[in-house]
Amino acid sequence: MNKQQLITELQTKGLQLVDRPSEQIGTNGRKGGAGPSDHKAIAIDGTTVMVPVFNSVASQSPYSINIDQDDLILQLDEKAIAPISFPKSPNFYNLTTSDGIPYWKIALLHSHDVLATTVLQTCMRYNHTETSCQFCAIGQSLEADRTIARKTPTQLAEVAEAAVRLDGVKNMVMTTGTPNISDRGAAYLTECAKAIKAKVDIPIQAQCEPPDDFIWFERMKAAGIDTLGMHLEAADPQVRAKIMAGKASVPLEYYFEAFAEAVKVFGWGQVSTYLLAGLGDSLETLVTTCDRLISIGVYPFVVPFVPISGTPLANHPAPSTEFMFSVYEQVGALLKRSQMSSADIKAGCAKCGACSALSLFE
Repeated sequence: MNKQQLITELQTKGLQLVDRPSEQIGTNGRKGGAGPSDHKAIAIDGTTVMVPVFNSVASQSPYSINIDQDDLILQLDEKAIAPISFPKSPNFYNLTTSDGIPYWKIALLHSHDVLATTVLQTCMRYNHTETSCQFCAIGQSLEADRTIARKTPTQLAEVAEAAVRLDGVKNMVMTTGTPNISDRGAAYLTECAKAIKAKVDIPIQAQCEPPDDFIWFERMKAAGIDTLGMHLEAADPQVRAKIMAGKASVPLEYYFEAFAEAVKVFGWGQVSTYLLAGLGDSLETLVTTCDRLISIGVYPFVVPFVPISGTPLANHPAPSTEFMFSVYEQVGALLKRSQMSSADIKAGCAKCGACSALSLFE
C-alpha cells in the first residue's frame, strides 16, 4: 500500500488504540473543539497526520497498534505494515499563566509544529438547534474544563512565545466561535494578533466567517495576520441548509465576494477554506467548487468529515476511502495545474496539512 492510500485510509477509517489508554501515548489528542476533532497526531514515514482515535468510526477500524516495548507498529487486520510514532507532549504544556491557567488550556500543539487556539470558545450559533453547525463540538471542550471561554491577547502572546522558544513551533492558527453578525470575530482576532506579533515573530493564520465589512481584511493584515481562512465546510446550498443552517444564511456568493477581496489583501494562495468531504456534497460539486476557488487564488483544503462523539452527526458515516481518493486526485491535479501548493502558504491548516492527505496529491 502506498503512502497516499495508507494515509487516506487511516483518516477515513481511524485507528483503534486498544492496548492502553490513548492519553498515555504521545501528546494528548483533541476531543471536542471548533472544527475537525477526536484526532491524535501520528508520524508515518516522515509525515505527521491527524488520525481519528476517539470516535465510533475509530472503534471499528481495521487499523490498530502493536506496542512492543518502546516500538510502535501500525497493524492492518493484526498484520504489521509500518513503524509509527507519536509526537511527544510539548514543553510549554508544563507552564501556567500568572493568573493560574495552564498553557494547554490557552493553545494546543497540532501536528508536530503548529500552535492552535480558539480565541472565543463560544458561538452565537452553537446553542440553538435551528442555527448550529451539526458537526461542531466547540462547547464540549469548554464543558469538560479543557479550555477557557475567552483567551486574552496577553495570554495568547505569552503562550505563543513559549511554544516557539521551547518547542520550535513554526506557525499559529487562531480560529473563533462567531460572536456577532457584524465583524464575526475579525475584530478580536485582530486584537490578539497585534499582541502576539509584539512578543514573538510567528506566522499567523486567522479563521472566521466573512465579516460585514471587508475593510477588516486590511486591519487583520496590518495587525500581523499572514493568512486567512474562511470555511465553507460544504458547497451544495441544500447540504449547507441542512447541516449548518446558521452559516448557510450567509450566501455562497457572499463568501466568494469575500474570498476575492481577501486575496487582494493577503495574496494569491494565502487565503484558504475548509471543505468537509462526506457531509453530502457530490464528487462533482466538490471538484467544481475547488476549481472555482483555485481560479480566484483560494486554497481549497479538502478534509474527510470525521463524526465527533456527542454531536448531532456523531453517527453520520465518514466518507469512504475510495471517495476521498477520487477527490484528492482530481483536486490535486487542479492545484498542480495552477501551481498552487500548501508548502507556499505562510501559516494555517492547509500549510500544516495534517488533517488531510491532499498535500500528497499536489
